[in-house]
Amino acid sequence: MRDHRSLHAWQEARAVVLGTIELARDSWKPYAAAVFSQLQRASLSVQLNIAEGYAFGDSPTYSRHLRIAYGSAVETGELLEIALKANIVAVNRGLGLLTRNRRSQRLLLGLLRRKSTS
Repeated sequence: MRDHRSLHAWQEARAVVLGTIELARDSWKPYAAAVFSQLQRASLSVQLNIAEGYAFGDSPTYSRHLRIAYGSAVETGELLEIALKANIVAVNRGLGLLTRNRRSQRLLLGLLRRKSTS
């Protein structure tokens, strides 16, 4: 049976969440506490809004949750870029998460387009 976990957008979002948690555990610095805290919240919002929206089936509420998830994915990307530019996180780890986050964004846009044409 298909559930929200079968969605590639959710799978990428989950990888980003787990990566940001690990990143915060390994790279946390007191001066960057707000960045790490917001990064974790924003990335969690992507994964959780995809899951919650899926539970509403083919409805406007699902689309609304996908739009919220997309907005949170954009926020996550911005925070990762800030962390990279400010040398708060290692480049290889930050870029890896940023790549997966961008993929999640593209997948969310695909889901939203599909919903708007159906």
